[in-house]
Amino acid sequence: MVIDLFPRDWGTAIPITLLLSFATPAFAQTNEAGNLATAAQPVTEAERVTHAFSRSWLLERAQALSGQEFDLQVIDQNSRLNELGYDDYRRISFDPYAAIWARQDRNFTIDLFHPGFLYTTPVTINLVVGGISRRVLYNTDIFRYDDDIADVRNEDAQGYSGFRVYHPINVPDRFEEFLVFQGASYFRSTAKDQFYGLSARGLAINTARPQGEEFPYFTDFWIERPEVGADRIVVHALLNSPSVTGAYSFEINPGDSTVIDVEATLFPRQDLTHFGFAPLTSMFLFDPTNRSRFDDYRNSVHDSDGLQIMMNNGEQIWRPLANPQRLQVSSFQSSSPKGFGLMQRHRSFEDFNDSEARYDRRTSLWIEPQGDWGSGHVELVEIPTAQEVHDNIVAYWQPDAPLLADSSHTFQYRMHWGPAAPYEVNDGKIVDTRKGKAMDGDDVVFVIDYSNGRSIPGAATDPEAVEVRAETSAGTVVAANGVLVEATGNYRAYVRLNLAREDLAELRVTLHIDDEQWGETWIYRWTR
Repeated sequence: MVIDLFPRDWGTAIPITLLLSFATPAFAQTNEAGNLATAAQPVTEAERVTHAFSRSWLLERAQALSGQEFDLQVIDQNSRLNELGYDDYRRISFDPYAAIWARQDRNFTIDLFHPGFLYTTPVTINLVVGGISRRVLYNTDIFRYDDDIADVRNEDAQGYSGFRVYHPINVPDRFEEFLVFQGASYFRSTAKDQFYGLSARGLAINTARPQGEEFPYFTDFWIERPEVGADRIVVHALLNSPSVTGAYSFEINPGDSTVIDVEATLFPRQDLTHFGFAPLTSMFLFDPTNRSRFDDYRNSVHDSDGLQIMMNNGEQIWRPLANPQRLQVSSFQSSSPKGFGLMQRHRSFEDFNDSEARYDRRTSLWIEPQGDWGSGHVELVEIPTAQEVHDNIVAYWQPDAPLLADSSHTFQYRMHWGPAAPYEVNDGKIVDTRKGKAMDGDDVVFVIDYSNGRSIPGAATDPEAVEVRAETSAGTVVAANGVLVEATGNYRAYVRLNLAREDLAELRVTLHIDDEQWGETWIYRWTR
């Protein structure tokens, strides 16, 4: 059925035609036997577009799908949409007058993304009101096309490529984009006074493995209409891939930090041994530790500068990121960690000197497990790259136990998108890492700065107030000492290593006062 206006209960009054699906006047969807269709029963195309919806329905749907052969809808290979380049795709824009809920008294609006370019897997968008889901059918009338690509309007993709959500995140009277779901199972968010940076994914499978990585897709979304004046919005998604299906629910609360509570239930089609919960993806090109490799006027280029982990015993670990010459994978063993994340700690414009990308305002992302995640490790993957357009950093939680076929696995976590992690230490946070060649030889010198060094008793006058403990897996620690930097108030540790005959070394540095650790644990992988 074609309607000219969204009913007030469903979207927004707009001058552009949108397509919504309707069933019986009571909006109840029944199958041929007259019973309410469930995810486990055969469902016709007509029945899918309007139906009762709940998380239990989504769980049944995902489980039923796991018992079927994997099939992913893609745009027809002869479609003009497959030929769109980056510049062509940017010539297509969503008409703001068609934004969902734009003329209702709600704190959220939604735009839809056009398919094409890299996004050749159409996804289904559904709106949920009062427990009833209705599909937003694909319609090119809600987009604007430049004249030289107007022919794209005639292509039927059978779905959109994703959506983005707006909210008054910085000032009360202006809606701004803060959340995007688009491409495979990727999504990203931001917070007040922050810019987009790193991304998240629903699930990582076989990352950095010889057989190649598998990328699951969010193929269907159900977006619950928020209540009038509500400050949260709920999105559900169906995940599908050759190895697994899944039911995801996201409760999203934008603000100074945007908090997203995630509940995911997985139904493996086959045993999974290398996979990652809560995967994060970011970009690191260079900073002062590898600045000499890049002929660039900027001081640093990265979306994130370090991996932060809070162990179950409360130890805080800081691992500066690297852009290695060869792919490298690092593991940090733990039992049910309190959290981990990819952080952007450098927040001064001068740290980057980039007036366009504004890396100094890129958001950080902290993962806080809910419940007991058991034993496992945080895995960090660093991939060589020569350009800042490539995301080359991946981090996720890898449980020790495999996910077995024909079973279900539920995990929950909270995401904090914002300027910093919610559990950062005030004293002894590592704020900078630099390295270089010793002035009197070929040794490597690391310089590590810790915040608020003035809080250390006697640090200004007693060179032995702090013990710097340094360990290396290869080579020799020649010297390890520190000093209070009066100009900044930071405590600076100097670690000198003889690594002349080595190609790789795992380094660890901690500071101790009266035999008690002070501040974070610094971990670094040095490669030649």
